[in-house]
Amino acid sequence: MRIDEQGNRMPPPVEGADVRIPDAGLPLVEEFYTLQGEGFHTGRAAWFIRLGGCDIGCSWCDAKQTWNPRLHPPVPTAEIVRRATRDNPAKAVVVTGGEPLIYPLDELCAGLHAGGIEIFLETSGSHPFSGVFDWVCLSPKRRQPPLDDAWARADELKVIVEGADDLAWAEECAARVRLGTKLFLQPEWSRRDEVMPMVVEYIKQNPRWRSSLQSHKYMRIP
Repeated sequence: MRIDEQGNRMPPPVEGADVRIPDAGLPLVEEFYTLQGEGFHTGRAAWFIRLGGCDIGCSWCDAKQTWNPRLHPPVPTAEIVRRATRDNPAKAVVVTGGEPLIYPLDELCAGLHAGGIEIFLETSGSHPFSGVFDWVCLSPKRRQPPLDDAWARADELKVIVEGADDLAWAEECAARVRLGTKLFLQPEWSRRDEVMPMVVEYIKQNPRWRSSLQSHKYMRIP
């Protein structure tokens, strides 16, 4: 078991995950059709593809079941594409995790685009990019910051706020993304009642930022 400097449990290393083997399949945790609950595309219908594997291990993560990819045997990429294009009236897919960029996503993206699907990526940016996306939501983590290449790829920057120091981190991140990137502050769910007033006041004083709420949790949908 790995322990960080604050004494929090960390996920195991994802051994071999960065080896770019074509058509090796992807560790699919779950897939479902719902509404996007966070960020710029809140309220938009989309098919979600959640991949297993993450080597960051945020204490507040609401998808800890994704951390260990060994619990999620690889599913052929072609089968993931087939289901996402067959049962998807919105013609939109959100690729999330875990950390999806641990894996080569070129074939997934090519297959989805060939089926007329718009692709949205949710990533911490801590692994090299692969695949072509129509929208990138970058949610950086201080314990494992994004690679240099990730900042310029972000269409949307979403920073999770647990306390006041996260606002300073958010500004550091905003200074690195390209002009025109949409900026969001999202209260950490378990501390939302405590953090929300601070986020509201900060945005009122710094209106280039917008609020992001986990609206799917309020609606009780996936």
